[in-house]
Order: sequence, then C-alpha cells, then structure tokens
Amino acid sequence: MIRSAIMADVPEIHRLITVHAELNKMLFRSHADLYEHLRDFVVCVRPVEGGQKVVGCAALALVWRDLGELRSLAVDEAFQRQGIGGQLVRAALEEGRRLGLQRVFALTREQDFFRRLGFRTVPRETLPHKVWTDCIHCPLQDHCDETAMVIDLQP
Repeated sequence: MIRSAIMADVPEIHRLITVHAELNKMLFRSHADLYEHLRDFVVCVRPVEGGQKVVGCAALALVWRDLGELRSLAVDEAFQRQGIGGQLVRAALEEGRRLGLQRVFALTREQDFFRRLGFRTVPRETLPHKVWTDCIHCPLQDHCDETAMVIDLQP
C-alpha cells in the first residue's frame, strides 16, 4: 500500500535512506530534516507480524512554481524488484499534478528505471541553479556521475 508518510514512519524512512546513502546512492537526511519535510514523502507499507513495515519511500520537493524534484527514493533490499519504486514515483508524480507542477526532475544513476516511467535525459545546465544547492553536501560533488532526467506533467 502506498500512502502519505506520517510521523511514526520517520525512523523507518531514515533507516531506508541511510542504507542507500552509505552506498553513495543518495544524500543522507537527518531525523530533523525528515520531520521538517515529512509532507513531501510517500511510503510503501507491507504487513509484517505485529503491524506494518515501511519498505519504501520517495519525496517530491517543490523547487519553483512549476518545478518539483523527486528525491530520496529508496526501497528495502528485501522488497526490490517488486514494482514498489515505480509505484512510489507514480504516487509522487500524481501529487505533482495535483499541485499544478509542470515538470518534475530527478538526479539519478538509474536512467533506465526513470526512462521506463516516462522521464527523459536533459542537460544538467537546463535546470535552475537552485537545484544544485544540495550538491555541497554530496561527497561526489566534484565528480558527479548523476544524470538529470525530467518528466512533463502537464501537456
């Protein structure tokens, strides 16, 4: 089930992001940052003994009046290759449409995944300078190997 994140999800969202950040797949996010931006997140929960477990997350950050960024997309390794990542992206894009965004971008090393979801590669220089403010926190900032990809939400 995909749903909006709630306060109780933050420890599991943090765990998912930390696992991926330790592999240099994304930037670390602090608990404080996650609580502050919780409304940006959707999560995938699966039933486990005694309740539910957050097995995936994604965030849609608002960058400008017509532009959003898909970020912090992470799926628990035990639940990968089940379509959860695509479901999370589609849910985030639907929120972008609801908000009236024209485009959403992602910075990624997983171009094939995003291409299958309708994103296209664009020159990094076509994105606003504000997009790169998080890069100062990245250990790979001087040797970035991420590709900028964009999807148009409005015809």
